[in-house]
Amino acid sequence: MNGPGLLIRLTMRFSKISTDGYELFSIFMMIVIFRGILVSIAGPVPGYDMQRVLAARTPKESAMMSGLVSLVLFIPRYLMIAGLGVIALVYFNPDTLFTGSTIDFEKILPFALSNFIPSGVLGIILAGLIAAFMSTFAANVNAGPAYIVNDIYKKFINPDADNKTLVRLSYAASVLVVVVGISVGFFVTSINDILQWITAALFGGYAAANFLKWIWWRFNGYGYFWGMIAGLIASLSVPKLFPDMSIINAFPLVILPVSMLGSVLGTVLSKPDDEHVLISFYKSVRPWGFWHPIYEKIKAQDPGFEKNRSFKRDMFNCLVAIIWQMVLILIPIYLVIREYGSMTISIVILLVTMAILKVNWYDKLEDH
Repeated sequence: MNGPGLLIRLTMRFSKISTDGYELFSIFMMIVIFRGILVSIAGPVPGYDMQRVLAARTPKESAMMSGLVSLVLFIPRYLMIAGLGVIALVYFNPDTLFTGSTIDFEKILPFALSNFIPSGVLGIILAGLIAAFMSTFAANVNAGPAYIVNDIYKKFINPDADNKTLVRLSYAASVLVVVVGISVGFFVTSINDILQWITAALFGGYAAANFLKWIWWRFNGYGYFWGMIAGLIASLSVPKLFPDMSIINAFPLVILPVSMLGSVLGTVLSKPDDEHVLISFYKSVRPWGFWHPIYEKIKAQDPGFEKNRSFKRDMFNCLVAIIWQMVLILIPIYLVIREYGSMTISIVILLVTMAILKVNWYDKLEDH
């Protein structure tokens, strides 16, 4: 079957599904992109991906590691996703997607795996899916106790705790995180619902705090705390206060503004961070944003100091990098559906964007 014929057949197979699903998907994607922009502007976050970036010796090594991960992971990942998706869409009866009046897309992947994947290959795929889950789970289990022990226990409860006590408490916190995570899993009835809640509500609850901490010199730990708390309370309150509003729509209309308000109030109603810490941070990182008072203090001490003036170049490189990552996803999908012309165009775009990033980004990174 050629590419256009396959696309026509896929469209015909799912013509019974209303356009509401497509509109919801479009809104969901826009929220994800909007949140991604906020998170990117916010700078490093304590995730396992960023841990690998910060563990590199130089910015160039960090860039090579990040680029290599995308090249290695994206194409084989989306070859599998596109293949399973096409099989399921072609052979799966859309009428069976409905559970009552709602669409349950979670039935598609199990159908494709159980009906079209040979037993040996199925075992490898399932092992890979479990390994992917375990790697993410393990990273969060390792990160969770660090927050509990260092940021709560050691800072507010027992600042003079010895290392043996902290290690033992870390073991207990790890067990607690695992037990709580497993317990929550028993109450999750829909992967789609929990994904929407995590993306729009849980992540959205501290999107504003993460955004402000990087670009505003006055922002402090109290602002982060109250912004996160306000966002999470808003996300949990939306289903009760606005039962007809989806959690996706609630993110830009309710959760983000409430979180932003909590962040700003928590900051301005508390003392600024230590000036020496802010000066040291700005001199080392030179972030963008509203850091003029700190910049002026550094200039008074060191007239030769210069701020980061590559904002426009960096934003252009970010746009090029977005295109580069998108075509890494499109190339295997076009290969699976046999759209060879579009795949060729995508490969050309991939090579062009790689060349731009090499000259305008990688070559300009500091090698120390």
